[in-house]
Amino acid sequence: MNKEFHLNGIQQMGIGVPNVQEIWSWYRKAFGLDVRIFEEAAPAPLMTRYTGGVVHHRTATLALNMAGGGGFEIWQFTSRPTEKANFETQLGDLGVYICKIKSEDVRHTQKHLSQLGTDVSPAFQDPAGRWTCYVQDPNGNYFQIVEGRSWFGKSKHPSKCGGVAGAVIGVSNMEKSLSFYQDLLGYNELIYDQTNTFQDYNFMPRGGASYRRTLLSHPSEREGYFAQLLGITEIELVELQDTAVARPIFENRFWGDWGFIHLCFDVQGMDALKEHCEVFGAPFTVDSDNSFDMGEAAGRFAYIEDPDGYWIEFVETHKVPVFKKFGLYLNLKQGGKRKHLPKWMLRALGLNRVK
Repeated sequence: MNKEFHLNGIQQMGIGVPNVQEIWSWYRKAFGLDVRIFEEAAPAPLMTRYTGGVVHHRTATLALNMAGGGGFEIWQFTSRPTEKANFETQLGDLGVYICKIKSEDVRHTQKHLSQLGTDVSPAFQDPAGRWTCYVQDPNGNYFQIVEGRSWFGKSKHPSKCGGVAGAVIGVSNMEKSLSFYQDLLGYNELIYDQTNTFQDYNFMPRGGASYRRTLLSHPSEREGYFAQLLGITEIELVELQDTAVARPIFENRFWGDWGFIHLCFDVQGMDALKEHCEVFGAPFTVDSDNSFDMGEAAGRFAYIEDPDGYWIEFVETHKVPVFKKFGLYLNLKQGGKRKHLPKWMLRALGLNRVK
């Protein structure tokens, strides 16, 4: 067995929605995630651990922005309603509360989002001195617009956005979570570690509370087939310091319900990664073993849980459509190889753009 594994970057943010086509139309207008990698309706038999022991049906669409960054896997139950939390989720609740989107010009993006009539905050500078702003999508999910640290290409969208640049994750024990995200997932660059009341969170529920807040990243693009496209990303951990009690965002709900359902990493060397996770104390809870087939894409996927039980997905890609209309696919039966795919080959994914 090949003992090497590589975490190549954030492949996608999973988003549970009640309305795939409607909200994807909004994401195309707001952020430019307009390249469809796959779209399929099927049962999800491997996820019964997180769906009440029942095989539920869903439809899923994976969309990218070819300027670079991770994509969105927009996911909707078709065998049951997509359920919202029965309490108001707030900053500091456990799991991904905010998805980060990178921008070439945050103040320009803020104006673009304002013109769409969305609920968007003013642009301001974060503790690292970078311009940022926050916006809610029509389903009430929060997104943070951040200055992009790496790009695959120039953004051609009116928003000047790229794709997913990271996540803001509520945690209950900062030290345990730092070990998980730094030591296991490789976010070993500490940009800041502060405890205070943060003015820039006032835009959202419980935003005025006191938090310990750490921003983690990695200093350069990672290795691997898709690393140049996925780029540099960051994880922001927030631990509530006030007397209020943080709750799991998906408490008493299923994976796939309303909200950010997982943070997914592109990997190579899944067997070696599985062994590493077991040694670390975060064993695979779901593993498709040999392969999954989404019709238009195929590979192997697995899940682990962070210290608060939030879902982290790993995907090792075996097949991805370059131009589905003409039956052109990229076949990548991966092992532990570190090499990047040629940029022209990655750019060919843009042939799947949807207007």
